[in-house]
Amino acid sequence: MAKLEHINPKGMHKNPAFSQGIVIPAGASTLIIGGQNAVDEKGEVVGKGDTAAQTTKAVDNLIAVLEAAGGKLEDLVRVGLLLRDDADLKAGFGAWMARAGKLKNPPTVTTAIVSQLANPDYLIEIEATAVLS
Repeated sequence: MAKLEHINPKGMHKNPAFSQGIVIPAGASTLIIGGQNAVDEKGEVVGKGDTAAQTTKAVDNLIAVLEAAGGKLEDLVRVGLLLRDDADLKAGFGAWMARAGKLKNPPTVTTAIVSQLANPDYLIEIEATAVLS
């Protein structure tokens, strides 16, 4: 894999859930992952009304895209989390950390609270960028 440089400047909060910045070297193979949500292979929403269940399924879908491209969670450099304003942020964060919280070099993470997503049953959507080896 291309050598990434994780930036966590002195004097800034260091959190095991995210990095403050990441330098991607020239020529790196980059995978852009579109918004993943809690939809199964039949197109049905998994875990209606349950933020933790929806987050788990969205992360599973994200991992499936990563693996299909030859990657893994450790290859993530940027994650965007969109949560509906009535979603349980703590439950979603817990589900995310259960799957991705033990990364030695975590990705950068941005979370946005929104009034709605594309489907009224969606509570969360996760988009990401990975650098593949």
